[in-house]
Amino acid sequence: MAAGKKQEKPKGPPSIENKKARHNYEILETIEAGIALLGTEVKSLRAGQASMGDAYAVPRNGEMYLVNLHIQPYQSAGAFNHEETRSRRLLLKKSEIQKYTARIQEKRLTMVPLKLYFNQKGIVKVLLGLGRGKKLADHRETEKKTQAKREIERALRHANR
Repeated sequence: MAAGKKQEKPKGPPSIENKKARHNYEILETIEAGIALLGTEVKSLRAGQASMGDAYAVPRNGEMYLVNLHIQPYQSAGAFNHEETRSRRLLLKKSEIQKYTARIQEKRLTMVPLKLYFNQKGIVKVLLGLGRGKKLADHRETEKKTQAKREIERALRHANR
């Protein structure tokens, strides 16, 4: 056994994060949901080929759908490939759908996907955030808070030297 070599853990399928969601929305609550996908979509997700930039969840006919989730076509599928930005059904309980539909319509909130990942059983899950869109002043306020936090940390580091 060679010295200095580390055992690498086998990496699982990648998780895809929506980095802009927490920047553009004030997330009030998070929900984990399943998502109904085709086989070629799952294979593309395992390869890490998806984008959630403009995606959001919308209630339709007593069900919840994820709209504008872009999953690239699977290269080996040929003619049997999926549509890239189709609406995909979210797998939630009826009571959850009714609860979040009411909150979306009454309080003018938005459901955005925060993360798309595979659970321990290899099933695709989506972490949704129920949030309110930030305005320009909110963006500036959060930027000021992060700047102040960084300056405090920097000052503490220099003081501890």
